[in-house]
Amino acid sequence: MTTEPTRTHPGGAPAHAPVHEDTVLSVRDLTVTFRVDDGRAPDVPAVRGVSYDLGRGEVLAVVGESGSGKSVSSLAVLGLLPGTATVTGSARLGDLELVGLDRRALSDVRGRRVAMIFQDPSNALDPVFTIGFQLRETLRRHLPGLSRAAARERAVELLRLVELPDPEDRLRFYPHQLSGGQAQRVMIAMALACDPDVLIADEPTTALDVTVQQEVLDVLRRLRDRTSAAIVLITHDMGVVADLADRVVVMRHGEVVETAGVAELFAAPRADYTRALLAAVPRIGAAAREADTDDRERPALNVEHLVVEYRNRRGRAVRAVDDVTLRVQPGEMLALVGESGSGKSTLGRCALGLAPLTSGTVEVVGTRIGRDTPRAVRAARARIGVVFQNPAASLNPRYTVGESVAEPLHVHAGLRGAALRARVAELLDGVELPAAWASRYPHELSGGQRQRVSIARAIALDPELLIADEPTSALDVSVQATVLELFRSIQQRLRFACLFISHDLAVVDELADRVAVMHRGRLVEIGERSRVLGAPQDHYTRRLLAAAPVPDPAAQGERRAARHAS
Repeated sequence: MTTEPTRTHPGGAPAHAPVHEDTVLSVRDLTVTFRVDDGRAPDVPAVRGVSYDLGRGEVLAVVGESGSGKSVSSLAVLGLLPGTATVTGSARLGDLELVGLDRRALSDVRGRRVAMIFQDPSNALDPVFTIGFQLRETLRRHLPGLSRAAARERAVELLRLVELPDPEDRLRFYPHQLSGGQAQRVMIAMALACDPDVLIADEPTTALDVTVQQEVLDVLRRLRDRTSAAIVLITHDMGVVADLADRVVVMRHGEVVETAGVAELFAAPRADYTRALLAAVPRIGAAAREADTDDRERPALNVEHLVVEYRNRRGRAVRAVDDVTLRVQPGEMLALVGESGSGKSTLGRCALGLAPLTSGTVEVVGTRIGRDTPRAVRAARARIGVVFQNPAASLNPRYTVGESVAEPLHVHAGLRGAALRARVAELLDGVELPAAWASRYPHELSGGQRQRVSIARAIALDPELLIADEPTSALDVSVQATVLELFRSIQQRLRFACLFISHDLAVVDELADRVAVMHRGRLVEIGERSRVLGAPQDHYTRRLLAAAPVPDPAAQGERRAARHAS
């Protein structure tokens, strides 16, 4: 049976420091602990003494690594934590104290006065109901006197507010018929349904391409200007912070280590942790380097005139990949970039034999996919490592971390017993996870920690080719920096070829040797990294670079002004 989290005021309501009259949310000494289910271990502190004020029309960014407490503190304000949580302190929404509020009263607050935009709209939206139905249900839940016609009119108005094209038609769409950016705009529209005072946006742009991310950030900024809603922005992307935030709260190990205006924080951070966090942010403009490759060697991946077509519901052929030719040499890292729907992930699946080839050839470690025998293709797959974008879906939830990492070693290398355990410990140490965590399950780890397990599993067999599909999109900047350094050092040692699929151009600049840019299934540009990112020839590549936020508020403001002026 699910129980309510304990929400108390020790010794009565805590004393509040005076707050500005424009403050809409005032948090004081917020503390969250989690009770261990067996009752024998001590409670686990997740948030300790967090305090901040949020002004009307202000964007307050809350940043920090996974496990820092940034999401837990916001969920505690809304009473969305499980029954094992104990919440103390104060969170005042105007004159209303949220900590200690009963379930019914909190239910009235959620969505009407405080709304949340979740990280993954595909999980937050109900797949069996249309967008229009879900918007109307949200409206009628909080505005019971609203007629059906008025609810529909308001739903169209909300979709128009978040700049979704053809809002009347979109009401009939299901979530799977929308792109990631469109689904996130629907989530924002639902959050705005009742004109809330506060929007809590939890990593709202993490999984989005740079151009779509730019559009969503512009929508949030314009909404803030039109409605004067205050926004709590939870993120690990310092470029997004520089682009949108007014003030920043930096958290570590459940505590606030620094609070400052965005310009002050980037220019002169006071806390050592903040300085380390900013130093770890990848920036476009990495130093030149030479790849350890030899064009005389057999390519690990050779794609020639590849065409992949699918049939839509009307029976028409849709080209996901259109006449693409590229190769990846041993020891080389080729980054494949482009927006969602550009065909880059489809190309990666073709290399694994997981997508049909309409025409052209794909040769992986000397084996022709779709032409050589199934036995030869299976043998080739043992020499390919894969890191998928979503580790929660790619790791077996019933396997421990150790079992997930050990599986390819056991199946393909025949390792057992002490040798297998030692190799698993070595791999976990290589991705900076304690060897003792081999007994943990994926749900006990953060998203970044699960991705490190996926990387350890992918390199377990010393692959000749590694295909990495957005492997760092869910990672904090400091963890990302460690993983990128790990990626490069392992590649230099093992000399495997890598097809690195990503939308983060700063990560690509830091890691890749060459860059290939895809747009609507076609390869529009390919070349050495510094040339493609430093002096792009194609208009689409230039548009991608212009859309990528930089971790500098002043520079980002100039870029935004120039973009709107053009």
